[in-house]
Amino acid sequence: MTDKMFITASEVAADLGISKPFAYKLIRTMNDQLRAKGFMVVAGRVSRKYYEEKFYGVSRERNN
Repeated sequence: MTDKMFITASEVAADLGISKPFAYKLIRTMNDQLRAKGFMVVAGRVSRKYYEEKFYGVSRERNN
């Protein structure tokens, strides 16, 4: 795992074993949720922490 703040659709697709277009759809959904909570978002990317919490329940530990 990397220390980057955002995760891209390519990384989501590889991590979940899904197509890149579906990964973009998931990112749009998560960004819509974050926007509704008042956060600023970046198109095509989502906060790595938020992604990990949504898909794994908690932020995964990083081995550094």
